[in-house]
Amino acid sequence: MDERIREHAAVLVDWSARVESGDNVVLSVGPEAHELAVAVAEKLGERGANLLSTYSSGELSRAYLQAHDDEFDENPAHELALYEEADVYLSLGGGRNMSATADVPGDTHTAHRRARQDIREARYETRWVSTLHPTRSLAQQANMAYEEYQDFAYDAILRDWESLADEMANMKALLDDGSEVRLVSSGTDLTMHIEGRTAVNSAASVEYDSHNLPSGEVFTAPTATEGEVTFDVPMTLRGDPVRNVRLEFADGEVVDYDAEQGADVIADILETDAGANRLGELGIGMNRGIDRYTDTILFDEKMGDTVHLALGRAYDACLPEGESGNDSAIHVDMITDMSDESRLEIDGKVVQRNGRFRWEDGFEAE
Repeated sequence: MDERIREHAAVLVDWSARVESGDNVVLSVGPEAHELAVAVAEKLGERGANLLSTYSSGELSRAYLQAHDDEFDENPAHELALYEEADVYLSLGGGRNMSATADVPGDTHTAHRRARQDIREARYETRWVSTLHPTRSLAQQANMAYEEYQDFAYDAILRDWESLADEMANMKALLDDGSEVRLVSSGTDLTMHIEGRTAVNSAASVEYDSHNLPSGEVFTAPTATEGEVTFDVPMTLRGDPVRNVRLEFADGEVVDYDAEQGADVIADILETDAGANRLGELGIGMNRGIDRYTDTILFDEKMGDTVHLALGRAYDACLPEGESGNDSAIHVDMITDMSDESRLEIDGKVVQRNGRFRWEDGFEAE
């Protein structure tokens, strides 16, 4: 076994999920994540945790959803109980086909997600962490040789997370003290209010309210969005390619949309429920270990020259106690490149220009 797999497992169990003796752990394993699952199981055994593993695959989901009549039972009790009794949920992605569910109708996806709202909420109550095992299908999706992709993935995952957390604290402080964020780039001029919200320093650990490995972003929950944004980073949503999505906002809601490719996918997403046409997240990528796009959201949204916005659900960690943020059955991230002819402003002051933050070498104030 590649020693980096064991290092990945150790970071996941010790740093990310903070697994303790006696924890009930649900381990969801993708088709090609077997080696990582074995390494994680070993770490969980050493920790004295209680392990229950499940199998997750796009092909399995496709078979079920294609055959179903779309009248899904709401929050099946057996699955709900699984997460209600869990302390930790670990998702090890690693599928054979990134487009396995591409031919599942959008209405079916939407109906299934709506019927599982309470199950998702129960899972979010655990110390949950999602990660990816580098696989050949992910390498192909990224247009990289397998060994090249492994090096890329582990450069992003096996970071000095404490040092990165210290650097990202600069952005968290700016967002916590700020009232308004403005994004300006080609096809984008968007303002969002953030006053009273708490930014999350997403340093790949539940101790930082962070649930992805790799991570390396600072995010908050914006409101009162106005203007337009173009998401120019290619990506795959629900198994379909999506290119150059444009959203126009007024009074916080999407009032117009278009896409060079995948407009029907965006339409299905926006029609999910009332919260699907509002933003739930503004995220600023800060992981310099990610140096290229790979068409995998877990990596791409953390890249240092990007900003991502999510339609749908807002995370409670960003909200004042007792306040409800945007609620939706979805949370769909899309990414815009901020590396050229762009700027990010907080209360009128430029904090990132052409991909460089103001505390980094090469930042241009004007």
